[in-house]
Amino acid sequence: MALGTGDRAERLGEATTGAIGQRLAGIGFRLRAVHVQGASELARDDILKAANVEAGQPTIGLDLDALRQRIEQVGWVKEARVLRLLPDTLVIAVTERRQLAVWQNGGRAVVIDEQGRVIPEAAPRQFPHLPLIVGEGANEHAAEILPEVAARPRLMARLEALVRVDNRRWDLRLKDGSLVQLPAVDEEAALIQLEQLDRRARILELGFERIDLRDPNMVAVRPRDGASPGQPVAGGA
Repeated sequence: MALGTGDRAERLGEATTGAIGQRLAGIGFRLRAVHVQGASELARDDILKAANVEAGQPTIGLDLDALRQRIEQVGWVKEARVLRLLPDTLVIAVTERRQLAVWQNGGRAVVIDEQGRVIPEAAPRQFPHLPLIVGEGANEHAAEILPEVAARPRLMARLEALVRVDNRRWDLRLKDGSLVQLPAVDEEAALIQLEQLDRRARILELGFERIDLRDPNMVAVRPRDGASPGQPVAGGA
């Protein structure tokens, strides 16, 4: 014999669980502590806000799956697990999204993760150590180019920003005002060529206005005073 139809059985179940939770709360099964694991200090407050739990709540009555879903809506969080440790403790274990870069586009700056997704809660000013990428589509391709640049410490130390050009290729803007133009394909080969030139001739220290690596067979440079057109360096030597 059916005891309930529609959502009546579900409501009865919730009422029963709630009643049990209240009785257990009366003997000490109330929330006293929430531990957040795997989160940075910057992310912790946003995670706790999304959890939306309060001291004194019955621990048995907490919907852990709903709580996990709320936490995973936080931009900092890649994934989360929620554990109930009876009688009075909740553990929130998260894997945080790694902050990859500050992306500037259309007059707005945001922090992105390794997949190019914006972390809304992250303020760019809190991440002065992150590289700056600029332009439409830069967020989608940053994970490809940044490791190549970071693998070259002399270049990375001079880098001010990576600028996406026509969503096809990159320009590297250096702190001294120089511009390194990379090709649309085989960026790694161009960076190797630049690295070899820098080892032999310290090209990054010479103050060129522009170093053009778009032609794989020739490197062209332009002096900062702009007095002469691009000067080829045959074969990149």
